Amino acid sequence: MYAWIWRKLPFGLPGKLAGSVLLTTAAVALLWYVVFPWAEPLLPFDDVQVGQDTGDPGAPGDPGAPGYPPPGDGPAPTEDGHDLPYDTDENNPHPSPEE
Repeated sequence: MYAWIWRKLPFGLPGKLAGSVLLTTAAVALLWYVVFPWAEPLLPFDDVQVGQDTGDPGAPGDPGAPGYPPPGDGPAPTEDGHDLPYDTDENNPHPSPEE
């Protein structure tokens, strides 16, 4: 198909290059201004559902439910009150004074 279009474009190599740029621009403009706006209401891009609402306030995964988050979900706080199960200063020593 592209070879047929290339053969049918007039005016030698400069005309073929200009004609192919013009055809490509026309195809992109047709898609951008006609096809995509027509198809947008048919596509589910705005139908975002992050969680599942069951209507049951005690359902698992409901932040208002007792026991949320479930036990064993994530690391327990350490003795110094942080949630990280490792020391953040271990590989980050304090800088030494310049001599």
